Parts: sequence; C-alpha cells; structure tokens
Amino acid sequence: MNFPIKKFFSYYKPYLGLYLSILTCAFIVSGLTLVFPLLVRYVTKDVLAGDLTTALTKVYWIGGLMLVIIALENIGNFFVDYKGHEVGARMESDMRSELFAHIQKLSFSFFDKEKTGKLMSRITNDLLLLSELYHHGPEDYVKYSVRFIGAFVILFFINAPLTIAVFCFLPFLGVFALFFNKILNRAMNRNKERIADVNAQVEDSLAGIRVVKSFANEHVEVEKFNRANTRFFDSRKSTYRAEAYFYNGIQMFIQLITFTVVIFGSASIVHHTLDLADLITFLLYIGFMIEPIQRLTHMSTQFQEGITGFQRFMEIMNLQPAIENPPNPFTLPNVRGELAFNHVSFRYEDHLKDVLQDLSLHVKPGEYVAVVGPSGAGKTTLCSLIPRFYDVTAGEVLLDGINVKEMDLQSLRNSIGIVQQDVYLFDGTVIENIRYGHPDASDEEVIHAAKRANAHDFILSLPDGYHAEIGQRGVRLSGGQKQRISIARVFLKNPPLLILDEATSALDNESESIIKESLESLAQGRTTLVIAHRLSTIRNAQRIIVLTDGGITEQGTHDSLLAKGGAYSNLYSKQFEMHV
Repeated sequence: MNFPIKKFFSYYKPYLGLYLSILTCAFIVSGLTLVFPLLVRYVTKDVLAGDLTTALTKVYWIGGLMLVIIALENIGNFFVDYKGHEVGARMESDMRSELFAHIQKLSFSFFDKEKTGKLMSRITNDLLLLSELYHHGPEDYVKYSVRFIGAFVILFFINAPLTIAVFCFLPFLGVFALFFNKILNRAMNRNKERIADVNAQVEDSLAGIRVVKSFANEHVEVEKFNRANTRFFDSRKSTYRAEAYFYNGIQMFIQLITFTVVIFGSASIVHHTLDLADLITFLLYIGFMIEPIQRLTHMSTQFQEGITGFQRFMEIMNLQPAIENPPNPFTLPNVRGELAFNHVSFRYEDHLKDVLQDLSLHVKPGEYVAVVGPSGAGKTTLCSLIPRFYDVTAGEVLLDGINVKEMDLQSLRNSIGIVQQDVYLFDGTVIENIRYGHPDASDEEVIHAAKRANAHDFILSLPDGYHAEIGQRGVRLSGGQKQRISIARVFLKNPPLLILDEATSALDNESESIIKESLESLAQGRTTLVIAHRLSTIRNAQRIIVLTDGGITEQGTHDSLLAKGGAYSNLYSKQFEMHV
C-alpha cells in the first residue's frame, strides 16, 4: 500500500510546540559540539605556538569556555533525551488508544478470523518500535546532519583534497547501506509476523489451561509453542546475519576512512601542505563525521522497524467495520419488543452454504418464544441478527416495524439483553462486573439487581462480598455463580428485549433450578427469545419454534407439538430417553 505520510506526521500535531523546541535544542547542542575541536586547534596551533608567557592565561580562558560549553551541552542533551522520549511515549499512547478504540468498533466477522495474540502484538510490540522512531527520527537527523555537514565544511577549509578523498567513500557506503536495508526490512517483517504467532500460541494455551491440564496435554502445548518459538528464532537468526553483514561492512568503511586520513594526512605534513595541529583537528572532526554515519545507518534499521510497525498499525486502522451506523440512524424512544424476520437468509463470509434461508418469523411484544433444533441449524445465528452482530445477506429484520439496519447501533443494542451459556466475566470485583450492565448505576441499584437474580446471598458469603476479586473470566466462582452475576448484569441493564442463549445447558440440576427461577423473573414483561438445549426448561414457553436445516418446520406450544408427533416430539423423546 502507499505510505500515508500525512497520517504518519499527524501524530506530532498535539505536541508540535514542544517537539520543535526539542529539535531547536538538538540543533544548538550539535553546533556547540562542533566548537570543541576548533578550540583544540586554536590552542595547539596559535596559543602554544605563540608567546608562551601569556599562553597559560589564554589556556585557562579557553578551558573556562570549554566548561561552559560542556554544561550547556549536557543540559541540552538532558532536555532532548528526557522530553524527546516523553513526546514519543505520548504519541505511542495516543496511537495505542486510537487502535484499541478502532478495534472495538470492528464487527464480529473480523474477530472470527483474527487471533487475539496477534492483535495484542499489534497493540503492544509494533507501537513500541514506533515510539522510538517518532522520538529519535527527526531529532537524530537534525542532530547528526548538523554535525556531519558542519564537520565536512570545517575540514574542507582545513584541507580540501583530503576532505574530498574522505568524501569519495560515502557513495559506496550509501549503496551498501541501501542494499542491506532491504534485506533487514524483509527479515524484520518476518520477525513481527512470527512473534505475533508466538503471542497467539501463548494466549490460546493459557486461556485454555484448564482444558490442557484436564487432558494432561501439557507436552502437546509445549511442542506447539516450541514450533512457533523455533520459527521465530530462525527469523531472528536471519536478521542477526543480515545485521552482522551490515554493521561490519559499515565498520570496515569507517576504518578505511580513518586509514586514509592518517596515511594521506601524514604525507601532507611531509610535503608541508598540512601541519600537525591541523592533522589532530582533522582526526577529531573525522570522529564527528563517523559518528553521524554510524548513528544514521543504525537509524535506518530503527526506521525500517518503525515504518513496518506503522504499516501494520495502518492495516488495522484502514479496516472498516462490516456493520456501521446508517447515515441518519433511527432511535426508538420506547421499544415495545415486536420482532419480525422477513424472508431472511444468511451465510458467513467463508461459507458456501446459507445457514438460514428465506426464513420468516413474527414475535409479538412481550411474547416468550423458544427456539429449538439440532446443532448447526442456525439458532444462535438467528438471534445474532437482531442486535446486528451480523447483517442478513437477504431479507430484513424488524424491531417495532423498523429495519434494524436503519437504527442507531448503540440504541439498538442497549434495548437488548443477552444471557449466554459461555459467561464472560472481567477480571475485577463482583460489583464491577454487575455494574457493567449499567456503568452509572449506584451501589443500591447493583444490589437490587443481584437480589432479583438470586445472587445476593452467595455474594455476601464471599470473603469481601460485592468487592471480592473474582479473577480473569471469573475463575474463582462456580458456573452457577457466574451465570447469576451475568443475569444480575442484565437485570441492571433492564432491556425490553431478552435473548437467552442456552443459558442453563451447562449447569447442574440444583444450579439450573435457581437460574431458571432467575430467568423467569427476568423474562417477565419482556419480549424473550430462548435458545434451548434442554427441552424440559421451555415447557411453559408461549410458543416453541423448531428450526432445522430446512428452516422453521414446526411451531406451537409444548403440548400441541408433542401431540403432533413431529420433529419436536422426536427431539423430546430422544432427550427424555437419554435422561432415563
């Protein structure tokens, strides 16, 4: 892709005043650095070669001037180093916040394809490299360009032929640097891809550590990690080989330049076209020419790393959410909860076959509807179309007569409460997780929601009650306790439309009984869609929809569908036989 230069430099804008002061300071410090060899040349060529009776006084004055320069240079370097790194860190923080906020906007289809560990690598590792480029890039180019150009001009006036001889090495040095930069760039791209693979492997293994240990498969995970780690090592080895060629080649050029100065400078002294003081000055300034070459060639690596990181950053930033607000979104002031699926078809991006095909369904406000059927029939998919986690490929989904595609996304999703089988709780306290349903709720409102979810008593039994830490994904709680907290979260949200996605299928009988009571309380007065695995839990549903690969094959009450002796009756009989 074309490199977005305007976007790259836009991150300097909030800190432009401070960064310009850093560049100005770097410019002044570099100029002061160039004064030192001139003072040494003046002492050795003029002061010590003149009247020695007054020489010592002049040396002291020059020494005092050198101390002032040293003080100013160190103060300036401190300011450049400290404030420069601070600006780089601020820009990195801004970009990380922007990237994270953008990822939050991306649709489920994006997360279906991307690994969490790879996204973490984009947010952390890539932006760390960018911070160094943003800080050191312009600053070092100013600093070392001043030193290089200044040293070259001064040396040219001291001895033009010798300076030109030194300068002849630079085109070869430039070609050499460009060649190996390309090799380094490719190697660094591989490094980023493979460390992302390592991160993804670590994240996947640690997230499933209980499954790993339950199957005693620690050795399997170690082998998988070692494969990813070995691939990363191999890419690093290639990088180090390229770096060895690169930096040793640069060092060889530097040694050749020094060799040229010593040999041809000594010959110039013999031929009386250069004196010893000028040769000493020449050697000192060669250092000022060599240091920028060393630093700027090192910066080329830093530059490649940073640019690669920025390109990977922009790969995510350029992604548009598959699901976005319409240009003039509609907001329902009071959601009644009437649902209609009109000739809905849907397929996932990487699927060739429709999951749902030409499906039509109407749910009245306040109706309690259960959706049952075999695995893979599209029950969860059907419910995911209501809050627009995915968009239909054909047909339309209506809420209170309005196409959900025309509604404000936040307004739409705020009107829907979802309780899932796989409960996700965040690392933190009980009260923080319940309040996630309504971040501005008071403690009293949180407690009231917990009571309605039959969670209050068990919460009080925890060591710190509502302020108990529950660990990542709520690992310190039982399945039933986690489910009750998730129900309390929805009680606090208080939505008019409720989706229960197999919310009790993974629980034991005692927990299921408690959760069932909580869910029945939650469903009162709300339009409720229940995806049910245990058919015994939906006997009281006002309507049961049987969904198969062929669409809706049956619908009715529990008793009427049993009496019909069709698909629902067969499902119920099989499940009953399994539990006998």
